Amino acid sequence: MIRDGHRWASDLLEGVPVPMLAVDGRARTIGANRAAVALFGGGDLLNRPFVTVLRHPAVVEAVDWVLDPDHHPAPLPDPMAGPAQVDGVVRLSAAVVADGRDIAADITVARLPSALGRGATIAVLDRSVTEEAEQMRRDFVANVSHELKTPLTAMIGFIETLRGPARDDAKARDRFLDIMAREAARMNRLVSDLLSLSRVQAEERRRPAGRVDLPLLLRGVLATMDQAAREAGVAVETQGIAGSQPVPGDPDQLVQVFQNLIENAIKYGGSGGYLGVSMRRIDHEPLLRGPAWAVEIRDKGEGIEGMHIPRLTERFYRVDTHRSRAQGGTGLGLAIVKHIVNRHRGRLRIDSAKGQGSSFTVILPEGVSRG
Repeated sequence: MIRDGHRWASDLLEGVPVPMLAVDGRARTIGANRAAVALFGGGDLLNRPFVTVLRHPAVVEAVDWVLDPDHHPAPLPDPMAGPAQVDGVVRLSAAVVADGRDIAADITVARLPSALGRGATIAVLDRSVTEEAEQMRRDFVANVSHELKTPLTAMIGFIETLRGPARDDAKARDRFLDIMAREAARMNRLVSDLLSLSRVQAEERRRPAGRVDLPLLLRGVLATMDQAAREAGVAVETQGIAGSQPVPGDPDQLVQVFQNLIENAIKYGGSGGYLGVSMRRIDHEPLLRGPAWAVEIRDKGEGIEGMHIPRLTERFYRVDTHRSRAQGGTGLGLAIVKHIVNRHRGRLRIDSAKGQGSSFTVILPEGVSRG
């Protein structure tokens, strides 16, 4: 009979899209939907004291009051969630432990309808994703502010100097104007990259509708970067980029991807004097569920320590901040690359080791993927 009651309660909660539990008059769990089971870990949540499922004093107090308001004090107002209780319903915000981690949650405790017996329901709305997104937004704004403030502060200082002590110093004036021009150009690149990143993210869920000749595109990018490679003393070696091979793609965005990767290889891997660009077919790429084409950009430069590799595509993440800024980097290039590759339903693989050079491989589906 108890099992039938538990099954009935769980079935009733299953239509609720957020994690929800039900307890009886003794505060023992009699129902839990699949979302609640997923949130609070595996195992049987039923026929247990509620406190063993969700250990938070404020939540337990709310459940006790809802079940027996005559013998338990009313919950105090929660400044984050508004009034503590209205018409027998308690709303509160709390940091609770679920599935071995702390989550920020909005919790609603309500009486079961009297026709269903004495008991209560506890709904748990996980706000962790929203909180993390808000933290990312704050970090992003802080990073952009820092990136813009540094050159602006320098330019303001030079302007003040040119208006004062260096007003009649031709050599100082020329030197300061050169520096100001470089800083202005870097800010312009930063704004351009921010706009580009915004556009790419806005389009990320929409697959490219056109097709692009991948070898032809690579040859065009290499021709554009030829002068930079010569000036850096980098020998370019290619393999497999002759002929023609159409793939689904946005030509402008793919140019941006390979131009960025080749430019990085020249800037940061140029000390090895080598740049390799190769293209090969993969008969079956498991994650793309079909044939694909892999374009590898490799160098023999200083390489990257393993601890940095997982974070390379984060916005504003730099392995060597001073060197990156000196080279004119904005810290957004690889983030843009990642989002463009994601839009193309492809993969970006990074292999590197300190002192052994680096390899960046873009894998693109040969046809329209199903993912």
